Amino acid sequence: MIKGFFLKYAVELGLASASLFIVLWFEFLLRRLEPHTKLGKKIILHIVQSIFFIIFVLSCNYYASTLISDYHLKSTLDKAVDVVTLIAIGLIVLRQVFFLINLLQNFQINKGTDPTSARILARVIKIAITVILVLLFGNHYGLSLSGLLAFGGIGGIAIGLAGKDILSNFFSGVLLFYDRQFNIGDWISSPDRQIEGTVVEIGWRLTKIMTFDHRPLYVPNSLFSSISVENPGRMTNRRIDTNIALRYEDAGKVSAIVADIRTMLVNNPDIDQNQTILVYFNEFADSSLNILVYCFTKTTKWARWLEAQQNVYLKIIDIVHQNGADFAFNTQTLYLENTTDSGSFNAPTRPTLPK
Repeated sequence: MIKGFFLKYAVELGLASASLFIVLWFEFLLRRLEPHTKLGKKIILHIVQSIFFIIFVLSCNYYASTLISDYHLKSTLDKAVDVVTLIAIGLIVLRQVFFLINLLQNFQINKGTDPTSARILARVIKIAITVILVLLFGNHYGLSLSGLLAFGGIGGIAIGLAGKDILSNFFSGVLLFYDRQFNIGDWISSPDRQIEGTVVEIGWRLTKIMTFDHRPLYVPNSLFSSISVENPGRMTNRRIDTNIALRYEDAGKVSAIVADIRTMLVNNPDIDQNQTILVYFNEFADSSLNILVYCFTKTTKWARWLEAQQNVYLKIIDIVHQNGADFAFNTQTLYLENTTDSGSFNAPTRPTLPK
């Protein structure tokens, strides 16, 4: 009996098995493809895989319908099989469409398109296609579009009441796209919270930030609507701001040192001449004469800025020494009164003590 059963349905079983084997083989092949594989080859393989997947589903549908008919099972089962088959085919098509959207997204990013815009647009297209398929599916089974939209409105209210925080994060994520406080790849920080790092991903609910110690930080999107966000990645210049402390005995050389430092900055190719350049003697400190040095580098890259700042500092050291001056360090001068009484201690008049 079992042998006869298998012989009767051998064609359906063989077709379904062969289709499933080909689908799995294509899945294995696609996973082994190198990242530099041609785009057209990937698309063709996915389309062929989807075709065999649909053949497998239709074979199973035919096999199930034959069983229901031969054994006179309830007609509702036949309808259920058709519904499941239609859903399965819809999911296969949806998977293929999503794959093509992802390929288009990556292609645009590789061409130089803003990654944030490309990913947001891809997600919006996916949601729109999913909603359209659901509406078409409902309409195919006799549900009117107005009824489905009304049901969706009521369901939306219920979901909104139950998932207020989720919706808040979702709409905040949409606002992040339009406000463009930052993009993927930007270095951001917040003076209000301990948030600093590089933006890796902007999701519907969370934004993933990779901190500088390479720890992923997941921030709810709604938080960005209530905190201040700095975006150093969009700076046009980096600043050099320091004070040079000279000794009081070098007071007569301050004017020449200031002029030499200013000339050095004006002729420095790393310094942006269109930005503010300030070199002034600006303070009588407790143990030094301070010169303000304030300018901006052309580069915004941290490592390159450190190199430019180091070169400026080394040249300042040379200028100070070339003028016969030196740098001060914090000291205090203590004056002690000498006494002539017998047995009294005669202390030095001006000992110099470090702070």
